Amino acid sequence: MTSAVPPEAEQLLTSEPLMAHFATCADGDPHVAPVWYHYDEGAIEVLTTGRKLANVRQNPRVAVSVQKDEGGQAQWMVTLRGTATVVEDVEERRKAAGRINPKYGAEPDEYPENVLVRMDVGSASYQTY
Repeated sequence: MTSAVPPEAEQLLTSEPLMAHFATCADGDPHVAPVWYHYDEGAIEVLTTGRKLANVRQNPRVAVSVQKDEGGQAQWMVTLRGTATVVEDVEERRKAAGRINPKYGAEPDEYPENVLVRMDVGSASYQTY
């Protein structure tokens, strides 16, 4: 299966630890929140709780936006749209925490209340400035 994410966008997504904005929708209203993420082979993983998790359970259509700025000037942006799946498997969640948390300076076992959400990317766009 060919990735919907162009190689150039994949390189940007994996270049450094940046915050992603995770967009969910419930009851017709959008909800966007910053999250830590891991990207690999056409999928985004986030660990989350609360409103974002409840929204994904209700409506799996989601979007992720990542942008790099320098001194208030945008350098690049990547937007991904796709379908999210809540992964209940404890071992999969542990592995994801090992990929995500250290990238942002946290211990792999910090935030054990978070649940793994995996987004399969359906479409992607990116822009460099």
